[in-house]
This record gives sequence, structure tokens and C-alpha cells, in this order.
Amino acid sequence: MSALLIRLRPTSPWRIGPDSGDRDRVGRIYHSDALFGAVTSAMSALGQLNEWLQATVQAAEPAVRFSSCFPFQGQTLFVVPPQHIWPPAPSAKIRWKGARFVPVKVVEVLLAGESLNEDAWAIDTASECLVSTASGVAASPVFRATVRPNAAMDRHGEGALAHSSACLEFAPGGGLWFAAEFASDAARSEWRGPLEGALRLLADSGFGGERSRGWGRCEMPEIVEGSLPELLWRRTPVTPETVTPEAQTGHWLLSLFHPAMAENGFDHGFERVLDHVDWQQGNYSTVTRAGRVESLAGWGNRKRDTRMIAEGSVLVAPETPRGTATNVAPEGFAHPVYRAGFALSLPVPLVVTKLLVTGKVST
Repeated sequence: MSALLIRLRPTSPWRIGPDSGDRDRVGRIYHSDALFGAVTSAMSALGQLNEWLQATVQAAEPAVRFSSCFPFQGQTLFVVPPQHIWPPAPSAKIRWKGARFVPVKVVEVLLAGESLNEDAWAIDTASECLVSTASGVAASPVFRATVRPNAAMDRHGEGALAHSSACLEFAPGGGLWFAAEFASDAARSEWRGPLEGALRLLADSGFGGERSRGWGRCEMPEIVEGSLPELLWRRTPVTPETVTPEAQTGHWLLSLFHPAMAENGFDHGFERVLDHVDWQQGNYSTVTRAGRVESLAGWGNRKRDTRMIAEGSVLVAPETPRGTATNVAPEGFAHPVYRAGFALSLPVPLVVTKLLVTGKVST
């Protein structure tokens, strides 16, 4: 299926709300549900809201699926690694588990059963990214979190309320990337143009929080088209040598995931093995998503919480997980408010047969 790889180069700080909601903290991942919400708001401003909702949350198969937004620096794309291979074996020189994001090529190396050269990597503590030191020069931070002061003024200028907000500041040459995958060629033909228009609008108006301060803006999105595996992989990690005969592949999530009804079960305590997702296997973690409504029908009302499967999880299923969008509007709200849990995943071998040990083998 056709997909787009999209780079966003920030021109201002970004405010990504953390799970805790604290103003002096900031999230490191702009999650796929927030991205879908931003695009939906832009579609509404462009007069295409009804058509967009019919093609996504109201369709049996959404026309477009989004990954979450991950950092990039130069030509290096970082990602949350598959949980079943990360961290690798302990090293005396580097604490692998301290890296939340790793280059895509590191995932390829580990999925092939090869080891990492511990002398060629370091962890940028500011961004929690695993960065290459092969050139012998310490890499600059990919991004850093800072807290900026602000003051709210009343309309008459007679009072002020000081407060502060945490944000991300990106290094030159860096930003956030995400993938958008179309359900079919027809979906691509219909929705690539409107999607690009929505992203251009968001580049000017901003993603995330504190947009009224000019935060969340970026240059015009850089878009490359291709198939999703080819846009990321330099080599195919799923080979006969690296998979088990019982189940050749797992599904590595690049997005948040909320199971559809046929897949549902994790909201009920993992009580039974299901036909589509085997919750007794795999390597996965959950995250609780909250947030507030942005609508003239009730601006700032709290959405209902949703427990979702996190990025980097590896699910065991005979078919690619699909996911669904759920209505998280407050009780009695004037219209539905959707949180997208559509899965965007890549196939990966469930078992790597070679030992994952450190050594000077590959970078």
C-alpha cells in the first residue's frame, strides 16, 4: 500500500502534553491520536470534516492511518524500538535501557541478530536518543526540554497571572517525522491532496499546545511517497533465518492502538485468548490517554480516558491489527469526539536466533 513519510521541521518550540497533564513537564512523542485530532481540526477548517470522518472513523477500513511523530536529526530517523529486542544484552560501557528512541538502522541490526558496537553509540540524555559517535565527534542534542515563563493578562491590563510551560526545542536540522499509510490506491488518490492541504495549514497554525503563543509551528512539510517498509528499511528484517516456524512475524506498532471489537479484550483484564490478538504472548505496554475537547460546543471539557497499547509494542496476531476510533466525548456532549486507535505497524521476526551481545560487529 502507498504511504507517505513526512518530516516536520519546527520553527518554534512545541508543547506536547504529558500523560500527567503537568504544565512543567512535556511529552517526547506526539502520539498518533493527537496527530489525527490535529488533522481532523484542519479538515474542519478546510470544509471537509464530514467527508473526512466518513472516510476514517465511520468507515470499516480507515482511508488513512498515521504513525506517531518521532524525532529525526539530519537523515537519521529515530523510533521507539520493538520491545522484544530492546534493550540488548547489558554493556559495561553504555546503559542501553536509557535510550527511549533509537535510529531505524539500529532496529534493523538487532532484528538481523547482529550486535551493536558499544564504542560507536552514546545516549543523549536530553532527548533520550541513541546517537552515533562513529565520527569521533560528540553529537549535539536532538532536542531538549525547557520551561518557559509566561503571564496571562486580563482584558483591562490591570492584573497578571504568572505561569510557566514546558516545551521542546529542536536542534538545527532536526524535527519530527511520521508516516501516513493509505488503505488503497483509490484512498490515496482521494485523500493525498486534502491531507497535504491540512498539513500545510497546521504548519502555519501549529501542532500541540500553546498555539496562541506561536508554538507548534514548522516549515512546510517535506513529503516522500513509497511503500512503508521501503521508506524505512534499507534491508528486509524478516527472513527465514530470523523467524520461528510457528509464527513468522509479530506486529511492531508505530502508533497507539485501541483494539476493534473483534480484537477487544485488553480492556477487560486480558481474560481470554482472542482470535485476532493473542494477549498472552507478545511484548507490549499500555498508556492511558486523556485530554480536553477543542470545540465551540464545550471548549476545554475533559475527554474520557482511554487505555491504549503503546508505540514499540510487539503484538502476536495472524493478521495485521486494525484498531478502531472511540467516542470519548463527555457524557451528554453535543457531538461525538473521536480518539483514533488505528494501528500502523510493521512486520518483524518474533524470535531472533543469534545472540544479542555487545561487540565490535556493526554500527
